[in-house]
Amino acid sequence: MAKANTGRKRRSRGRAWYWRQTDSWYFTPPGTKRRVRLLDERGDPVRGQNCIDQAELALARVKAAGDWRPEVKPAEESDWIVAKVCSIYIENCEKRSRAGEISIEYEKEVRRFLQDLCKYCGALPLCDLRKTHVLHWVETHSTWKSSATRRFAIEAVMAAFNHAQNSYSVSNPLRGLTKPAHCPRLHSFSTEDERALYDATDEPYRDFLFAAIHTGLRPFSELAQITGNDVIESDRGMMWRVYASKTKKTRVIPIRKEVADLTRSILFRTTSGQAGVLLARPRSAARNGTASGTCRSDQPAAAMSCGAYTQA
Repeated sequence: MAKANTGRKRRSRGRAWYWRQTDSWYFTPPGTKRRVRLLDERGDPVRGQNCIDQAELALARVKAAGDWRPEVKPAEESDWIVAKVCSIYIENCEKRSRAGEISIEYEKEVRRFLQDLCKYCGALPLCDLRKTHVLHWVETHSTWKSSATRRFAIEAVMAAFNHAQNSYSVSNPLRGLTKPAHCPRLHSFSTEDERALYDATDEPYRDFLFAAIHTGLRPFSELAQITGNDVIESDRGMMWRVYASKTKKTRVIPIRKEVADLTRSILFRTTSGQAGVLLARPRSAARNGTASGTCRSDQPAAAMSCGAYTQA
């Protein structure tokens, strides 16, 4: 029968680790195999196997001080360095931006990330560059909390090295670098949550919520501005004429059957005519004093964020 592996578990890269022989905590600088002893605030070594929190705090001070950088050996003139790869790709993005192939915003973001990488390890030869260098570079930015930001930073770096490989036959040391998983910023709520929102308020606000959820329009600058004159009946079904204050453009969008039925019902019972606002316009209950749309306090907390609406 095979014996179970009871060896010690290796700690992930970029973490503090304990050496029993000296009863001290160490860390391994990026791109090296040497160990560096971690010191506390008084300059004494962090000792004791149970002092992992103190060791992680000491390592955080090292990273915050800017000492979490790879050691750079002098490169030969013929050697490619990280800064050269980044510079070539930035120039390529500038040309593509002027030609209209990519947006100016994308070119600026790529420039920002690659220039930041060059500050970290721009003089490092490609033969010494490792994937851990890029991962450690991302870790040093505590403000990059969103996975989308970290993912785009790594994508910009990989694009630069892929361009160097395809255009200049340069070996790509970052091939296979793993990016953070794509996590959408918006999260859908369940049918039960939607029903709780409807049950927590009155009819005008319920209609507004229903239309907002099932059209995806911006609630204040688009949906609240729809009038009866913006409703178009056609052979393909109902459509709305929507003016976007953000883009200063008017577009015509198809409307789902459920929202179309609600629209016809509102137009049938409205007294403001076709020029009146179709749905309720949001207004603060605190400023208004009295409001026709209110939330009941006996509903779940998730539904209490609805506020109050009055008919325009």
